[in-house]
Amino acid sequence: MKLLLHTCCAPCSAAIIEYLLQRDIRPVLFYYNPNIFPFEEYELRKSELTRYAASLGLEVIDGDYAHNQWLNAVTGMENEPERGKRCSACFRHRLSVAAKLASERGFDTIATTLASSRWKNIDQIAEAGQEAVAPYPNLAFWNKNWRKEGLSERRNILLKANGFYNQTYCGCEFSKQ
Repeated sequence: MKLLLHTCCAPCSAAIIEYLLQRDIRPVLFYYNPNIFPFEEYELRKSELTRYAASLGLEVIDGDYAHNQWLNAVTGMENEPERGKRCSACFRHRLSVAAKLASERGFDTIATTLASSRWKNIDQIAEAGQEAVAPYPNLAFWNKNWRKEGLSERRNILLKANGFYNQTYCGCEFSKQ
């Protein structure tokens, strides 16, 4: 498996990366999170992920901070509740960019650390992932529930062990409200 792992932050990624490495899967990490606001928050989360990846010798592909493109993708959904239509549009946008990159670079599978958060709707993520890979016949979406098999507990252990910055909101200005 040649895996491109869309990553949202170090705390959500660490246990998943550990799980993959224990199974001889060396993912390439794709940090694409134009939803995160303000830019300083985006940079802080990216820095934490990059630091962790470097400690493991993993490659990180840094996606653009295309916040205006993301805003366009969620226009009209600013007042939607968490887990509502805005979140679905956000997941679709981010995973579509990941799928396009994966296809262009010869990956056969994408997955996302978004599916590790208890604050996210796992069905919305799965649907967005399947939609994202649909245009690419040689690309699959690994629809795994990263909350099971002790990974949620391991996330918390790794968060403390690595001294990760742990954010208190998903990242977008609408969830922060």
